[in-house]
Amino acid sequence: MKHYRRAYLPGGVYFFTVVTRERAPWLIEPEAVQRLRGAFRKVMVQKPFTLDAFVLLPNHLHAIWRLPEGDSNFSMRWRLIKHHVSVGRTGTWGWQPRFWEHLLRNDEDWRRHMDYIHYNPVKHGYAESPGEWPYSSFRRAVTCGWYDLKWGESEPSDLPEEVGE
Repeated sequence: MKHYRRAYLPGGVYFFTVVTRERAPWLIEPEAVQRLRGAFRKVMVQKPFTLDAFVLLPNHLHAIWRLPEGDSNFSMRWRLIKHHVSVGRTGTWGWQPRFWEHLLRNDEDWRRHMDYIHYNPVKHGYAESPGEWPYSSFRRAVTCGWYDLKWGESEPSDLPEEVGE
């Protein structure tokens, strides 16, 4: 068995990729979306964190989280979220046992991963522009002034390489 070393930093900001078991495309089914939203809300109340960015695709998701000062346990939070989504379900609803994380090192690293998240539906051919994809934090990021609504209509030049897909 491989031993993974994770970078646990209290109060850290992380980029994550979480994938469905065998890449089954169930994540954007209406019940799955509802369960995932509920799971995030429940876990964020129990074990707070801030969600900077998020995108949900049929077989994987990406997110950027900010953990509270003094807390580095993102693994427990993902375990709880996955559990709340899948409890009582059988069949195709399952997760790969692990996830991919990257500790964001500075503002530039954060920005590049924000761009990666918001451009991901376009990259995979699900939308013509980030604003068209309904399962993303892109419109919230526009409201925050982080993006122009037309951003991503052409491919950004400095996206990170494939990250955890």
